[in-house]
Amino acid sequence: MGAHRLAILSGSGVLPRLLHAANPSAFVVTFKGVTADVSGHAASFEKMGALFDTLRNEGVTQVVFAGSMARPALNPMRFDSKMLRLAPRLMAAMKQGDDGLLSTVIEIFEAEGFAVIGAHQAAPALTVRAGLIAGSRPKKPALADAARALDILTTLAPLDIGQGCVVSGGLCLGIETLQGTDALLRFVGETPTHLRRGGGGVLFKAPKSDQELRVDMPAIGVETVRAANAAGLDGIVIAAQKVLLLDRPAIETAVNTAGMFLLAQEVA
Repeated sequence: MGAHRLAILSGSGVLPRLLHAANPSAFVVTFKGVTADVSGHAASFEKMGALFDTLRNEGVTQVVFAGSMARPALNPMRFDSKMLRLAPRLMAAMKQGDDGLLSTVIEIFEAEGFAVIGAHQAAPALTVRAGLIAGSRPKKPALADAARALDILTTLAPLDIGQGCVVSGGLCLGIETLQGTDALLRFVGETPTHLRRGGGGVLFKAPKSDQELRVDMPAIGVETVRAANAAGLDGIVIAAQKVLLLDRPAIETAVNTAGMFLLAQEVA
């Protein structure tokens, strides 16, 4: 075990598997009630003290949160002593929204002596620098739609609503909300033709302002590309180095096959 062993705290989705592939010596933790694509030590949200002890025994000094985790249904009767002390703080944080809760979770792990790093730090190849990633270079109308979408996301960022926006012909066709990007793209695809100025459009994906990227970085995958294509979009624009690409080779292939574009832009 190295001097800085990493633990992957796994939720659902492909990200934990990608991180484990990039860090094969990492200690993998799954959680009861959360479907995971990787196997590992089974932990319980109700027994955080036991989890901290296990991490220390395994020589873990760094942790990365990976994958989707719905807020669990907790039974206070099963709390260990550590969780009993943490519960009031966590309950208060839940009332502050996802950003407040995630920031509190980070503070708790750091107070226990663990450095919390982001998926982009554990596997830097999952993010990209600014530039054209796949497909043909977008034309001016698409770039104008992307700029409009970013303006909308920037304006809404303080409201903690979502990380994606679709604009076509200067018109906003949809904003990502709690239901996620796939739901947004399905909604856009159902937009009547007469409400779209000539079809096409752009999905812009970027983090919210002050978003805690160590535990909540936006991501796109092959299914995002397919859904965007089904919605009739011209392409996807992402914030450079602030959005994860889940399986970049497959994403690039999907973009090229669909005749779309994938562009990364610097976003403040």
